[in-house]
Amino acid sequence: MSTSKDDALRAINKPAAYGPDLDVNQYSRQPKNWEPCPISSLPKEILERILEVGVLPERENRAASFFQIDHSVIFRAVQSLFEDKVEIMSAREALEKYDWLKDYWWKIVSVDTDKYTALAELAWDQGYFIRIFEDQKVTMPLQACLFISTDNLNQNVHNIIIAEPGSEAQIITGCTLHSSVQRGLHVGITEFYVKEDAKLTFTMIHNWAQNFDSRPRSGALIEDNGVFISNYMCFKPLKSLQMYPVAYCRGVNARARFNTIIYGTGTSYIDVGSKIVLQNEGCRGEIISRAIATDEAQIYARGFLQGEHGNTKAHLECRGLILSDKAIIYAVPELMAKVQGAELSHEAAVGKIAEEQVQYLMARGFSRSEAEALIVRGFMDVSIFGLPKELEREIQRMIDITTERAL
Repeated sequence: MSTSKDDALRAINKPAAYGPDLDVNQYSRQPKNWEPCPISSLPKEILERILEVGVLPERENRAASFFQIDHSVIFRAVQSLFEDKVEIMSAREALEKYDWLKDYWWKIVSVDTDKYTALAELAWDQGYFIRIFEDQKVTMPLQACLFISTDNLNQNVHNIIIAEPGSEAQIITGCTLHSSVQRGLHVGITEFYVKEDAKLTFTMIHNWAQNFDSRPRSGALIEDNGVFISNYMCFKPLKSLQMYPVAYCRGVNARARFNTIIYGTGTSYIDVGSKIVLQNEGCRGEIISRAIATDEAQIYARGFLQGEHGNTKAHLECRGLILSDKAIIYAVPELMAKVQGAELSHEAAVGKIAEEQVQYLMARGFSRSEAEALIVRGFMDVSIFGLPKELEREIQRMIDITTERAL
């Protein structure tokens, strides 16, 4: 038995440090079986759901695509224009193809972190492998979709993304489910390797269901002059979400940024954090989060900056907007400097919509609900994330749909 399986067995009952503890045995391991097919040939109800998380059925607007339903990989392909720039396949296929990939497996995220990482090792359900070749600038986004079609299913994926030296790419990952699915558990392990002079922008959008649980676990390793940008969005209600991704700026002048927008509704319990560790000369980091809580939602917004080398800088900004007297936002910013010359800062603010802003807009002809919707949209303005314009427009469209339904 491999060491990773031994470690996983010892951790299978280990609760996560944050978030509600779950009994992983309550979920089904009996998925529907899906045969490989083009994304565009999937049922209409699936196509409608994936569009809401930025996944397009047509291949023409994506450099490469990966699609998994339940435990079945149904599609993976690289557009012909980019065949010499990127590769994409299931993680299982990649491990069989490349013996060296085992050196990347469970190297950033520890298999014994908690019961969810252990579950992803002991009951592994595929996931994707993406590699951007050396010195290749991929001008069109890549996409991956992890979809659930079976009610009460447990889906455990392990993803590996490698941006080789001098490469640059954007990746959009959408995670969602069929409208008939009411509950379940998604565990997603993702390990990012950003090599020297590479730049990787990773955007993940989650749309789950009111009784659904999600436990992503991810880590990034950034080498000399590498840039890693992580954007995370969750606009739909769910039972619980807990994640705390970490980026290690290991190389000289390595940079990392986490951008997060959370819209908590219903009785959602959301515990989302980000951590950046500055480990070398000239490293820079930034954590920007926006949290909106309405109904009876509880949101814990965490951020941790750790300076382990001189001449490093990082900033953490957390803003929360309360739209209900029964909702809760708990901001937890943390700074730790271990050496002289590490410059770390943070600001946090939580409050309600300012009445004077509402009155100002109402005086100009807007109704109260229209005025509040405009303020909320402005609060979730993704232009601060510095995204490519095409992706920014797609996400803004999702935000507009969310605010129209909620307010």
